Amino acid sequence: MKVKDLFTLKQGNSLELMHIGVSSNTGINFVSRTAQNNGVVAQVDRIEEIEPFPAGFISVALGGSVLSAFVQTKPFYTAFHIMALQPKRDMALAEKLYYCMCITSNVYRYSYGRQANKTLKDIELPDTIPDWVYSTPVTPIKTSIVPQAVILRPAEQWADFRMGDIFTKFENCKCSVARDLLSDGDDCYYLGAKKSENGVMRRVAYDNDLMTAGNCIVFICDGQGSVGYTNYMNEDFIGSTTLTVGRNAHINKYIGMFLVSVLDLERPKYSFGRKYRTKLADTSIKLPAAPDGSPDWAYMEQYIKSLPYSDRI
Repeated sequence: MKVKDLFTLKQGNSLELMHIGVSSNTGINFVSRTAQNNGVVAQVDRIEEIEPFPAGFISVALGGSVLSAFVQTKPFYTAFHIMALQPKRDMALAEKLYYCMCITSNVYRYSYGRQANKTLKDIELPDTIPDWVYSTPVTPIKTSIVPQAVILRPAEQWADFRMGDIFTKFENCKCSVARDLLSDGDDCYYLGAKKSENGVMRRVAYDNDLMTAGNCIVFICDGQGSVGYTNYMNEDFIGSTTLTVGRNAHINKYIGMFLVSVLDLERPKYSFGRKYRTKLADTSIKLPAAPDGSPDWAYMEQYIKSLPYSDRI
């Protein structure tokens, strides 16, 4: 069966966020082509002449983060190249989430800039839904964070900082050949040159000679595909020799997440086989600056703590 057999496809609103008032109390979301945060980038004012799509519809990005599919839990407007899917029959939330997963699993067909404008309707979906879809509990993630007025500072309040000055120490991880040196176990994580899942490859047995202390920024300096990305690791681990860690006395999990978000913007510089490690200390990044010209660590921590679900980090 195809997407068009289960859903009525409705073209999105093709709106631009800059032309809509941002609000904190309307309960109407604005969905773009991002793969983050359920596709939601803001809460916006109601537009008198345009009715928002109702909660319970599925949004699908036709370009950008193509085929990112999400069940929208609030009424929503959309940006360009978004399709809204209306179920043709009553569906439980678990069923909708399952179909979102199935749609997104076709993303490999849309490499090299291909879009799904004309082909989404014909994507094949399973004819039956597995029993585990109904038996697996779906528990919404809750947060106790009350929204706070901590805004991201404007560009003029950021400054360039050399990474060799931000981090007081760099050290290379120690595991050169994982299959020979590591034993399966459940003592600690083994991290490799991978961005997803915080770089975790698997759990392994503790090896004192190979351990790297946690509470650090992990730089992927070598390997295939993920060079230039970073992760924050809070606990001790064993790392591949493709990794380098950076430390300073200010880092905690909140500042770590802020730094990783900024550092990952450097990723495009390391395409086409360029390596990170030799340039690490001399690379400059922009960070919020304190009045004395140093990085404003207190602000970075406060900003991350103000975000919804930061208590789930």
